[in-house]
Amino acid sequence: MPKISKERREFIKKSVLGTAGAAYLWSSGQVFAQSPNENLQIAIIGLGGRSYALAKAAGLTGKLHVSHACDVDANRMKSFMDYANEKLGYKSEGVRDFREILENKEVDAVMIATPEHWHAPMAIMAMKAGKHVYVEKPCSHNLFENELLVKAYQKYGKVCQMGNQQRSSVTSKKAVEDIRNGIIGEAYYGKAWYANTRGPIGNGKQVPVPDYLDWELWQGPAPREPYRDNVHPYNWHWFKAWGTGEIHNNGTHEIDICRWALNVDLPKKVSSNGGRLHFKGDDWEFFDTQNANFEFDGGKMITWEGKSCNGIGLYERGRGAIIHGTEGTIILDRDGYELYDLKGKLLKYESEVNSGTSSSTSDTTGFDLLTVKHLQNFSEAIKNNAALNSPIDDASISTHLCHLGNISQFLGESLEVDHKTGKVLNNVEAMAMWKREYEKGWEPDL
Repeated sequence: MPKISKERREFIKKSVLGTAGAAYLWSSGQVFAQSPNENLQIAIIGLGGRSYALAKAAGLTGKLHVSHACDVDANRMKSFMDYANEKLGYKSEGVRDFREILENKEVDAVMIATPEHWHAPMAIMAMKAGKHVYVEKPCSHNLFENELLVKAYQKYGKVCQMGNQQRSSVTSKKAVEDIRNGIIGEAYYGKAWYANTRGPIGNGKQVPVPDYLDWELWQGPAPREPYRDNVHPYNWHWFKAWGTGEIHNNGTHEIDICRWALNVDLPKKVSSNGGRLHFKGDDWEFFDTQNANFEFDGGKMITWEGKSCNGIGLYERGRGAIIHGTEGTIILDRDGYELYDLKGKLLKYESEVNSGTSSSTSDTTGFDLLTVKHLQNFSEAIKNNAALNSPIDDASISTHLCHLGNISQFLGESLEVDHKTGKVLNNVEAMAMWKREYEKGWEPDL
């Protein structure tokens, strides 16, 4: 299939900061000089790598001020506070226990970038406390939380957006609009993929909890386990107690794009295969290689291919989505979309560069202009009741698919699903995985 050459895409990426992207950053950067009182006061909870991108993007919206920063790791808090103060000009208050933030009436909203086992419980508690919520993907650790989170959104009436920022991409919106208008005929199949070169995580040893870490609060809703030296600060992703594997960590993004493009919600059948194939014998509890398949009413399907430890992607991209139809195909990623006819001839190319929101302006913190756009939408929903690009009642459906993919993989069997409720049919073992065990006193509720 002929395509935009890798060299051409790289040229476009490098052009962004010199043209539209640079102009956007230059003009928007002035917001850091504004009085914090003019903006919504937000707290970032969880000060890992993503928090730096969120803090920078929040300032560039011109409507959000990071008034508080929260983490149970004192070293992470200091690093973030230094960065926010020196690089971004924020005067933020550091807080170790997020419950203090929920009690603070001056905080309008929270951005949750914690380990995944905290996402839904914390978001529910925040909405119950009257805060608006921006929660990073995935929005839940299990399907029970997924369901409860939507109920909280409906009950408390607060704005709640998931951090699947490609939903705010100008060219992805254009691609979906074109697909809905029949540009590739009847769209029937979407393939999403992600590739990386992650190394093994070894076999952890039980060691004393570092004095800078509140391990009790870090675990929160999860049943208590002794501290090990290969869990914090990142490898929790690959443990069932706290993480949800690569299909949630990264697959959520492109699976969501395929679902959006195909205009589908809950599936009727799910199957998955793969395993810990690249490396063996370490503590990684999920899969470094996975192919998950989702079938929907109307003869539509989505496949996700995840390779955590082999960085060879598809169509010269480490991640992306491709949508096939009866009259053509569209490839779309965070930099734009390409339209092809059935023989693979390139008919059209739409670049995110021209919108000034290309992810190609990303830096070492993971910051990109799509995150700015997504947070602008979040702030507009709070201030002016604008429609959210990824409200949690819709975003949670993409997370739901990923949970079903993992359940199918763990059980080694296909799942028949009620496409109206998302419940697995005639499978007691699968439904037993709907909900996790919670530490006493920490189970989320309304």
